[in-house]
Amino acid sequence: MARERRGFRHRTRVAVLGAGNWGTTFAKILADGGADVMLWARRSELAAEIQHEHRNSAYLPGVDLPHSLRATSRLDLALAGAEHVFVSVPSQALRENLIAAAPHLGSRATVVSLMKGVEKSTGLRMSEVISDVLRLPPEQIAVISGPNLALEIAKEQPTAAVVSSQSLETAQAVARIATNRYFRSFVNTDVVGTEFGGVLKNLIAVAIGIVDGVGYGENTKASIITRGLVEMTDFAVASGAQAETLSGLAGLGDLIATCQSPLSRNNTAGRLLGQGYRLADVVKQMQQTTEGLASVGPVLELAAARGVEMPIVEQVRQVLAGELEPKDIAPHLTTDPDDDPKGERNTHGQAQGGGALRRTFQRALDQLRDGGRRAPGDRP
Repeated sequence: MARERRGFRHRTRVAVLGAGNWGTTFAKILADGGADVMLWARRSELAAEIQHEHRNSAYLPGVDLPHSLRATSRLDLALAGAEHVFVSVPSQALRENLIAAAPHLGSRATVVSLMKGVEKSTGLRMSEVISDVLRLPPEQIAVISGPNLALEIAKEQPTAAVVSSQSLETAQAVARIATNRYFRSFVNTDVVGTEFGGVLKNLIAVAIGIVDGVGYGENTKASIITRGLVEMTDFAVASGAQAETLSGLAGLGDLIATCQSPLSRNNTAGRLLGQGYRLADVVKQMQQTTEGLASVGPVLELAAARGVEMPIVEQVRQVLAGELEPKDIAPHLTTDPDDDPKGERNTHGQAQGGGALRRTFQRALDQLRDGGRRAPGDRP
């Protein structure tokens, strides 16, 4: 109490694991929100640049980082005393990174996934990998997703995201420290929907990139985005998610941002495929991991197990495997696999007119307007 009366305020001690563009950007978000942030970089030279020059020139060129943001290449120093640990590493490397971090992790620390992928070998979501490796209770695990293109946020262009945990109290605690003047965090308790929204939109973004690379126009892309949202919702609901989550920031919001922006790695990778590059060449050209390419196989396996049809994602798989020419992809993406006309399903399990789709877009717009107070799905 005496400290508070003298004007001192507790600064939440947090660690961010992974100093790529998104990990560094999120460390900046947290530091600008007043947290005491230590960023872990795998390479010592990158940690030194962030620590001493307040730059990450390889991943965020031209962006000045807060002087309060510290960095290290030592996991033990990064995790010492951390109340919240935000993880932003390639999804296929999450397990090995968590194993290395486990001895240094506080027993009461909350672990927050910033990643949007599915583990290839197990089909587990990132929060499930965290639970599997660290044996944490659900109330110590959270995930963050939304329309979050790193470079735009690093330049302090305003946006929003959703923090999800099975514990609403945990989600709110994380959201409080992940909010500042240019970044607003909402909350929900639908971890499955929030994670799969982030995973699945990457696959649709690859499809958009492919048809863009081929030279198809806005009609084709609009059709893919719209039907892609239906595939995303069908899959997520079959996995236990709430349909409404896919019409929020973690679903439709992220889908729009990723599909339309040249900053999206998944969109860029698809565009290169559409221009005729082989998959191996595309992977070499990408500076950072393209999660959509790694998630196609696991997602289709899970979809088959759940009895969910995903024609768009299946066509993406065929292009990646060299079984389908990119120029032939669009007709398959925008029609059903059989010849029988069907009603347009705009929401999970329903065939109806445009009202549902309009409501979906309206909910997403409401979340970005007036602080999102009219959006019932993601709570501020």
